[in-house]
Amino acid sequence: MAVIRLHFSPADVRRITLAPRPDALFETALSVRLLLGGPAVHQGRRAPVTRWRHAMDGTPVGRAGVLAELVRRDDYLPDFLLQPTASSFGEAVESAHSLPTARLHQDLARLLEPPEAVRGRNGRLPGADGRLRELAEGSPQGRDMLVRDLRRYHDASIASCWHHVTAAATADRALRAEMLLRGGVDALLTTLAPSWRWQPPTLHLPSPSTFDVPLCGRGLLLVPSFFATRPFLGYHPEEPTVLVYPLHEGAGTTEVSAGALAPLLGRTRAAVLEALRTPATTTALAERTGISLAGASQHAGVLRDAGLISTERTGTAVLHTLRPLGRALLDGRT
Repeated sequence: MAVIRLHFSPADVRRITLAPRPDALFETALSVRLLLGGPAVHQGRRAPVTRWRHAMDGTPVGRAGVLAELVRRDDYLPDFLLQPTASSFGEAVESAHSLPTARLHQDLARLLEPPEAVRGRNGRLPGADGRLRELAEGSPQGRDMLVRDLRRYHDASIASCWHHVTAAATADRALRAEMLLRGGVDALLTTLAPSWRWQPPTLHLPSPSTFDVPLCGRGLLLVPSFFATRPFLGYHPEEPTVLVYPLHEGAGTTEVSAGALAPLLGRTRAAVLEALRTPATTTALAERTGISLAGASQHAGVLRDAGLISTERTGTAVLHTLRPLGRALLDGRT
C-alpha cells in the first residue's frame, strides 16, 4: 500500500503545533473536489460532509469556474491554495491574488502537463486549459478571475455552513490538545487517525503515492479539515511542513431531539453545561463542578443526547465540547 512517511528529528518533535482554525481557502477547494466526484465520503465519521453534498445536489458546480480546474486531479492540489496562517477567507483570497507570478507558474505547471496521449502537436491540451494558462502567466485578468470565482463559489456553497465547520474544528483541536497534555507527542500522533501509524521517529500516512518527507527541523503544523478524506501536505521553504488531516470521528454528527431537552432542568446540570464553555474531559468536568465522576458522566450523557454538547472518544480519552445549540442556550440566544 502506498504511504507517506514523515521523518521527525528531535527539533521537529518540539515544534509540532495545532492550527487555531481550518484553512478556509483550502476547505473551499476540497469541497469543489467532492462536488466534482472526488473520493467517496463514507457514512459515519464523514456523515456531516455527506449531508452537505446532498444539500448541494442539483447545484451547478460551474459557478466554481477556474477553481474546478485547479482541483481536478485526485492526487494533487496547487500549494498556493493552502494558507493556514490566514485569519479569514477574505485574507486568504487576497494573498492568493498577490502571489508572485513565478509561484503561480510553479504550482500550476503540473496541471498544465497533460498525458502524451491527449496532447496536440504543440504539446498542449487542445483548447481545454486556457484559463489555467492565463492564471499561470500571472496576468491581471487571470488573477481577477481567480478571486471572482473563489468568492462566488464560497458565498454560494460554503459561507452558510462555515459556523458548523469551525465548531467541529474547535472540538477536534480541543481533543488534540487534551491528548498532548495527557500523553505527550506520542499520544497526539498515535491518535490522529485510525489508519495512521506513529513509529518514532516516523509517521506513516496512507496516500495515493509513496514518498518520504524529512521535516528538517522546521516542525509540523497540524490543520484540521472538514472536507478532506485523506491527508494533504504543504511545503514552503524555511516554514513548518503543513499536514491537513480529516476531522476526528464524530465531530458534529449529533442530531438534536427537542423532546430530550426536558431533563435539563436542574441546578447541577446547568452548572455542568456552564463548565463546558471550555472543553473538558469527564474527570476535569467533575473537578470543575465538584460532583462525582459518575455524576459528571451521567449529566454529560443527558446533555449529549439533547444535542447541547458533543463527546469525542479516542482510546481512553473522552472530551466534552459545547455544540452551537448549547452555547446559544448559555448565551440566551434563540
